[in-house]
Amino acid sequence: MMIGVLCLFIKGIIGDEVLANGVIVEKNFFLIPLSYLFFFSGILTLIFFSMLKKQNIAK
Repeated sequence: MMIGVLCLFIKGIIGDEVLANGVIVEKNFFLIPLSYLFFFSGILTLIFFSMLKKQNIAK
């Protein structure tokens, strides 16, 4: 999850550029979906390990 937050932070620091004709140039747009991927995979991993831990405690 921290890698996802880091990707969004880097995207915010690098920023975007607006050309003279009004076109927005996003230099590192790939960081946005990549950050969502890392963040949600981290959430799923936490859920998985918490369920696994509950199963081991129940035994």
